[in-house]
Amino acid sequence: MNIFQYEFMQNALLAGLLASIACGIIGTLVVVNRIVFISGGIAHAAYGGIGLAFFLGFAPLLGVVGFAVAVSVVMALVSLKNKERADTIIGMLWAVGMAIGILLIDLTPGHRIDLMSYLFGSIIAVPRSDLLMMALLNLAIIAIVGFFYKDFLAMSYDDEFAALMGVPTRTLYIMLLVMIAFCVVIIIRMIGLILIIAFFTIAPYIAERHSRSLSSMMVFSILYNFIFTALGLWCSYMFNLTSGAAIIMVAAIFFFFSLFLRRPPKAERKGGAGA
Repeated sequence: MNIFQYEFMQNALLAGLLASIACGIIGTLVVVNRIVFISGGIAHAAYGGIGLAFFLGFAPLLGVVGFAVAVSVVMALVSLKNKERADTIIGMLWAVGMAIGILLIDLTPGHRIDLMSYLFGSIIAVPRSDLLMMALLNLAIIAIVGFFYKDFLAMSYDDEFAALMGVPTRTLYIMLLVMIAFCVVIIIRMIGLILIIAFFTIAPYIAERHSRSLSSMMVFSILYNFIFTALGLWCSYMFNLTSGAAIIMVAAIFFFFSLFLRRPPKAERKGGAGA
């Protein structure tokens, strides 16, 4: 554990904690509402924002924020209005966003851009200046989900019945996708765009197997994500591995191990934990 005496490892561990909180909460909502494909589409389409930022000469993080939020709103509107064809349109936006980013980077003069840092991340390179932004985004996510918790719970259990009961499901759905976009901003520097979807889904899936409420599933998801991050950092340091990939492989080992444990609670839900 002496590796955590170094400042860059302390920053990485803190970044992992902050990302674990955000992704544990939002990832739970992603899993129970069965919108994993949409979250992956938002994450990968955000690459277009990176290319746009380099092409126009402003901070890449701003490009990711703007592009990811715009794409999340478009995907929300598309999936609400045309559910039958939503997967096709989301897949198209996923591919187009990536293509735009690659082409704009190709057209950017005088830049030698390390694409690997955005595709696969480098949590040990997260600066302290980013930690404050991550903390603020966490506070915003906790406040929003806490305030609308009962509404999110109703929507996750049965969105059609919740709408009939007066729950603003359309607004909540758009809000959820926008929060996914902000989560992408939080963890893009950690594990990169390619591996983001795993950070959203593996911990909530494992947590679901022994959770009897949506809130407990969120707590367990946060805990698991942080464990994966700490063990992944240790493995990357000890064996000279890419940190993002090491974190996800640790999570995958836990995932496959969890398959041999007891089945999830029998209470049927739309896609996850109950009240």
